[in-house]
Amino acid sequence: MTIRFRNIFAALAATVAGARGIAAQSPDWTEPHPAFRIADDFYYVGSKGLANYLITTPQGHILINSDIEANVPLIRSSIESLGFKYTDIKILLISHAHWDHNAASATIKQQTGAKYYVMDADVGVVESGGKTDFQYGGSAETTYPPTKVDRVLHDGDVVKLGNAELVAHLTAGHTKGTTTWSLKVKDGGKTYNAVIIGSPNVNPGYKLVGNTAYPNIAEDYAKSFPAMRALTCDIFLGAHGGYFNMDAKYPNVKTQGTAALVDPDGCKKYIADREKAFNAELAKQRAAVKP
Repeated sequence: MTIRFRNIFAALAATVAGARGIAAQSPDWTEPHPAFRIADDFYYVGSKGLANYLITTPQGHILINSDIEANVPLIRSSIESLGFKYTDIKILLISHAHWDHNAASATIKQQTGAKYYVMDADVGVVESGGKTDFQYGGSAETTYPPTKVDRVLHDGDVVKLGNAELVAHLTAGHTKGTTTWSLKVKDGGKTYNAVIIGSPNVNPGYKLVGNTAYPNIAEDYAKSFPAMRALTCDIFLGAHGGYFNMDAKYPNVKTQGTAALVDPDGCKKYIADREKAFNAELAKQRAAVKP
């Protein structure tokens, strides 16, 4: 088995654990990982299993994902280890409204004063503290403090702070407002297109056929794959390190810098693999309901 697919399967194992609730979370969610530079003004500040990204500007910083409450000290420590102030976070974004990526948003807002920007279809879930999530809303283990959204985002919206610009791409299915982020970054005079994939995974228990809580789930997934493929992806990143084989790439970051993370081929293969898995699950569920 290749390193790439070992990491994909590891990410899916974490997803399975997540589907069972906080008590069964993957141990690597809270395992510290060294912060590292991705490109100029762009950094990884997450744990081994949950990815967080920091975009720095003279006007303050943008943080992507808040994770679970236990990770807030880890995120703060990572940011400060790079020489930046945690309290300079001005904007908080997320990949999607699942607790492992947004449960600590209220805490980070309170500690930093950051404004919280969320894709429109996930706003209701975020502001309900996860209670209106189509899959996990009935579980106390997957809910979190309700958090007020300061700006409602829509597909194609641009988030600006200082000289940083990120584009929000709706890639729904995993949640109704799953967001893939794209931004241009520089390194050594070169400009790269970075893509942070929100999540294209079909979690255990997801109903793709006859889902009354999310009637358009299959259609949304089907639209998301071409939307992701349409993005120019030089630096491939995601909501979990396993999406982009962080474990395999990180040792090379120390010697090669940004070049170690340039992986357009890996991005294409990951999207294709997840689309294949979605289509297989959809076909299986459709066959199961045929008379």
